[in-house]
This record gives sequence, structure tokens and C-alpha cells, in this order.
Amino acid sequence: MIVLGIESSCDETAAALLCDGRQILSNKVASQIPIHARYGGVVPELASRNHIVEVLPVVRSCLEEAGLGLPDIDGIAVAAGPGLVGSLLVGVEVAKALAYCVDRPLVGVNHIEAHLTAPLIDYEGPQGLSGTPNFPYLGLVVSGGHTHLYEVEAVGSYKLIGATRDDAAGEAFDKVAKMLGLPYPGGVQIDRAARRGDASAIRFPRALPRKDSFDFSFSGVKTAVLTYLSGLDTLPEESSEAFADICASFQEAVVDVLVNKTFRAARKHGFKDVVVSGGVSANSRLRARALEVANSNGIKVHIPPIRLCTDNAAMIAGLGHHYLVGKKGAGFGQSGLNASSRLPMGAH
Repeated sequence: MIVLGIESSCDETAAALLCDGRQILSNKVASQIPIHARYGGVVPELASRNHIVEVLPVVRSCLEEAGLGLPDIDGIAVAAGPGLVGSLLVGVEVAKALAYCVDRPLVGVNHIEAHLTAPLIDYEGPQGLSGTPNFPYLGLVVSGGHTHLYEVEAVGSYKLIGATRDDAAGEAFDKVAKMLGLPYPGGVQIDRAARRGDASAIRFPRALPRKDSFDFSFSGVKTAVLTYLSGLDTLPEESSEAFADICASFQEAVVDVLVNKTFRAARKHGFKDVVVSGGVSANSRLRARALEVANSNGIKVHIPPIRLCTDNAAMIAGLGHHYLVGKKGAGFGQSGLNASSRLPMGAH
């Protein structure tokens, strides 16, 4: 089965073609970073308008790279939520129109669920981070809007065991980056600067250390950075050692919490496979620490390559394949599918 995936939940316009839910035939992303960088973050109205401009060219480019025409596909999957509703609507309505034109089944999928199941796709990853996870596995989805910990029994069967009580990890990265005067997207800039710094230079707090909770909180560390910066006479130069130390120390505080809680949950519940996914899983320190802790605990950790961590349509097509094969979801008649900023897990 060849599935066309379409993703437009935030500020990336993406399309991908997958064969049998695993083999990537093409995977295209049109980034909006240059558009939003001048504002220091995503502007929803600009995002949705740019999706309108980019979505059909991206789909066309995706088909051309795979050497296929629209009639050659067997089904369509689209991110129907959660996300910015104006952005989601563009992808959903285009997917409905394309499905109608070639009379193919359509399913709407959950963007976060797609991140959670992205490692089921075949990919070449760094040594120690690749390979398909075995069910059941523990999944950490960590991004700009989400920090969730799930028990994954199978595709479509999930149990939430931990979530952020305030800021998501990616949101904390972006807000601290703004405090430091770094350009958007801030998380990438902090990661780059932190490589030059000493992660033990400043002891920023680690929130919710209780052993009976797998919830997260990142507002405290964000406030601690603000307090620290307020106590300085001037903000250190970006090229300075002091600046790098601030970035490295903040990053270490966030990564410590993510890794320690995730693998403590894995040990408690007896999981031998752990998935780390979402945009923040592209962070180099998180990837290194997760692999280090997994190895020391006899656990396999699965983190997709960066192109499958950030928002992409391959994960949408991959997840959609499972629901299309199972003939699940209200979207098979096209008219029943709609965008939702709070879409629950499962096919729609």
C-alpha cells in the first residue's frame, strides 16, 4: 500500500509517500522559519496563509521525486490535529479534495501519535539509536507544545503516564533563547552554544523530583534562568565562555529531568524499549544522554533521525497506513473529517 501523508499542523508544510508504512519513497518539507524568525516565534495567521501557497507544490514535488502520479497512491493520511487550527484546515481540506479526485480512502491522524510511532518507519539512524521498537514500549514525545510520556501497547493503544504541568520542554527552550537574545528557533541555537559550555557551571533547578510522579515542569527552570540573568550587570557576549555556560547549564537541567523521569518510568514498568520523539528529540545532548542511560540500564532507546523528529509527513503517512489497512476512522467518506486543535489519539 502506498500512502500519501500531508502535514500542516504548525509552520511546516510537508508531504511524503510511504510504501507499506515503512519504506519512505519521498519526504518533502517546506520550512517557514525565515517568515517567522523576524517575529521571534510562529505567527498563526502567517503560517496558515503560507500553507495555502506551499501545500500543492510540496505534494507535486513529493510525487515527482517518487516517480508517481496521484492515481498511483492507495490512500491519504493527513494531520487533523492537534495544532494551529488555521494551519490544520489547509492540510485537511487539500487532503479531502485530493482523495475525492482520485476516489481514495482518507484518514485523519493525530500529530502527536504520529511522533510517538515514527520509529516504526525504516530509517538509518546513528549507531545505538536505530531499529524498530518492540511492543509494548515507553514513548516520550517532547516538542514545543508537548511533553508527554506514554505506555504504547500497540498502534492505537496508549496510556498517558506523565505530562507537563506548565511549559513544555521546547517552549522553555524558546523562551530562554529569547531571554538570551538568540534568534528563532531558539532551541537549535541553545544546543549549538551549549556544546562550548560547562554544563555544571550553574546549578539550575530540576522540578518535580518525587519518585511517585512522572509529570514534568519547566516553568521553574525558565524562571531560574531569568533570575540569574537579572543578577548580572550585563548579558555576556554570545561568543563568550560565560554565555555558553548559561546555555549548557540550562540545557542540562531540562535534559536531566526528561531522561531521569523517562528511564525511571521504564524501570518501574519493566519496559525494554524506549522511544524519544518530537522536535526536541533532535537536541544533541538529549540524544547522547538517552543513549548513555539506556545502555547502563540494559534498555534499547529509539530516536529517529532529525528529519523524522521535527514536523514531517512521513510519520503521518506511516501512522495513516496502519489505520487505512484496518479500515478505521470517520474520514473514509471525506465529509466526516475536520481539523481539531485538541484531537484525541486514534484514527478519525
